[in-house]
Amino acid sequence: MLLLPLGAVEPHGPHAPLSTDLLISLGICERVAALRPVKVLPPIPYGVTTFSADFPGAVGIGEDVLHDLVVQICSSLAAQGFPHVVIINNHFEPGQVSAVRGAVKTLAEHGIRTGHVDLTRRANAERLTDEFRSGSCHAGRYETSLVLADRPDLVDTDAMAGLPEVPVDMPGLMKAGAADFRSMGMDRAYCGAPAAATATEGESTFDTLAALVVAAIDALEE
Repeated sequence: MLLLPLGAVEPHGPHAPLSTDLLISLGICERVAALRPVKVLPPIPYGVTTFSADFPGAVGIGEDVLHDLVVQICSSLAAQGFPHVVIINNHFEPGQVSAVRGAVKTLAEHGIRTGHVDLTRRANAERLTDEFRSGSCHAGRYETSLVLADRPDLVDTDAMAGLPEVPVDMPGLMKAGAADFRSMGMDRAYCGAPAAATATEGESTFDTLAALVVAAIDALEE
């Protein structure tokens, strides 16, 4: 059983690292590896980052590129006798989510059953924090807490403490046609309440995320 961590390189406010999403995926993989006999594949660090493209530090790839990368990696592994891959994605831009879902579907059409814990699905989201469920969680309390749990050295806690809460219904605005952070009112590339983030909350959230992945592994093994 193999885990494939995905991420993105994009701004996460003035306080959190560009690699926040990948760090979260890697943190989940580390915890799952302590619970199940899995191996963690080299990650795909770049993702679809059109919403943050107006900010320095956003380095993106196309939706089709990500789709093809996932399909080709998983197909190559299956051809070598490793058909069981669980995709760990924590970057929720619509293009990224669409690419991952599409890759899972393409692989299934070729007889390769790939696991994927889609955190944008309601049943999964309902197990996470209030801020995550509100949709106001890019570099906010939810994500910053997770980074604090694993890599506090990469969080500017002085900057974090001075950031006001920026409530933004990202999913709702995306459905209404918003296509970038600035049009959502995220002029500093964050929303939510990062000043309220704690490593304790991050550890608790990691436990929940790892449990979701373990359930996906069990389903694949069945």
